[in-house]
Amino acid sequence: MITRRDLMAAAAALAAADPGRPAAAQGLASQEELLRFAPLGQVTLLHLSDLHAQLLPMHFREPSTNIGVGAARGQPPHLTGEALLRHFRLAAGTPMAHALTDLDFDILARRFGPMGGLDRIATIVRAIRAERDGRTLLLDGGDTLQGSWTALQTKGADMVEALKLLGADATTGHFEFTYGADRVKALVGALPCPFLAGNVQDSEWNEDVFAHTALFERGGVRIAVIGQAFPYTPIANPRWMIPDWSFGIKEEKLAERVQAARAEGARLVVLLSHNGFGVDRKMAGRVPGIDVILGGHTHDALPKPVQVGRTLILASGCHGKFVGRLDLDIGPDGIRAWRHALIPVFARALRPDAEAAALVERLRAPFRAELERAVARTETTLWRRGNLAGTMDEVICDALRTQRDAEIALSPAFRWGYSITAGSTLTAEDVYAHTAITYPAAYRVEMTGQQLRALLEDVADNLYNPDPYAQQGGDMVRSAGLAYALDVRAAAGRRIQDLRLSRTGAPIEAQRRYVVAGWGAVTEGVEGPPVWEVIFRHLAANPVLRPVLRDEVRLANA
Repeated sequence: MITRRDLMAAAAALAAADPGRPAAAQGLASQEELLRFAPLGQVTLLHLSDLHAQLLPMHFREPSTNIGVGAARGQPPHLTGEALLRHFRLAAGTPMAHALTDLDFDILARRFGPMGGLDRIATIVRAIRAERDGRTLLLDGGDTLQGSWTALQTKGADMVEALKLLGADATTGHFEFTYGADRVKALVGALPCPFLAGNVQDSEWNEDVFAHTALFERGGVRIAVIGQAFPYTPIANPRWMIPDWSFGIKEEKLAERVQAARAEGARLVVLLSHNGFGVDRKMAGRVPGIDVILGGHTHDALPKPVQVGRTLILASGCHGKFVGRLDLDIGPDGIRAWRHALIPVFARALRPDAEAAALVERLRAPFRAELERAVARTETTLWRRGNLAGTMDEVICDALRTQRDAEIALSPAFRWGYSITAGSTLTAEDVYAHTAITYPAAYRVEMTGQQLRALLEDVADNLYNPDPYAQQGGDMVRSAGLAYALDVRAAAGRRIQDLRLSRTGAPIEAQRRYVVAGWGAVTEGVEGPPVWEVIFRHLAANPVLRPVLRDEVRLANA
């Protein structure tokens, strides 16, 4: 059966030129070339992260703005566009340049087609396992069971089946916790592999809720994999869903577990992390004995690992765009040599795995009519990822402001949600891919100007605090109706400057009350329709979309 994504891929191929051309003629490497790799050593680590329940190939536009502060300023992963290409010596216009940057996104998306898809990922994993039999570990970095309508409707069960098919050896979590404590425990019990989250303890007894370490042997090497869930889950997401669990970075506890793993004979210690890249980089310099950190949460994709001391940090992207491969030669004193590849999952270049394709078809079948329901057409590309703004967020904010009759709209800047290319029919699935959470109520409240400023300052500090351990990842909250300057170098509480109503230019008054619409509030008992219903009503009234980025947020001293 033809799916929406099949139609999208076919349309992209027609737009590029001759749809019958082989992948190589479109500038893509063949499957054999994508997988070509000179094996090294006894161990191969395969890494996926932040799949966000995406089972089909899709487009995902990388950010044009990714601001680093403090020591991270101008360093990977805070490089975009041409600066990223120069740093990693990549040629513009190539498939890898398209995969890693936003440059010429619309043109290159048509030329190279969609990326990801469970069936293509499975092809890569099976091929490498066959080549490196008995030497391979597949580690999933979390944010896997959430992000699509099918995942929301099955409460993550569909993605448990996806991990079983891939044969994941371990995983960890973040948005998984938003299914609630009881459901998380049920999902963990159904997983085919350990769910490792050593930084999650029972608040009353301080006992581990989940396993923290799993031991494996590959190629004659004893390997310890230690898991770290997102440390700020009860802050960034609803605490009331997991009221009895404590989270945090818990550096000392991690150090103890690294030492314990060494004492048990581990010659390779891997941290399977959902900390975010900045936290991982600081942690690598403070916790001795970690050989490899497989990073997640911030959705970064780096063609080369970052090395801090003797620790390698890998960032393998999101939404199934890449599979990270790291081959290791392990000696008595640790890593003697390593070789890495960030494998781009170009759907046109890879032969789909038949078993995975059948599973995807079965998982989507009960929801197909709703997923494929047309709701609008877009004449410009809709995308979300970027520190300050995204065109999909413009659509969401417009829907909130008009349908909820508000002066100001606020939308959480979740990094998940794929891109929809210009000229596409927007489906219900596309809307759900940006909104499918378990706390979707679209609220309408009054807030004082002082409260608005405090909210914006709090988010800015989460992003731009110079101490990585105080950063929570994500992007700047999206807004409509507000204009301000953002000074990321300013002290906490002073980053939001010249805050005004964008329509009139009037300064936001501290004591005046403003009508604000938003969604994704983390407090319990929030009332309002699901945000996707608000968006569907907006699209019914505006069936042709032409969103452009508002010039309402200006960077100061960036």
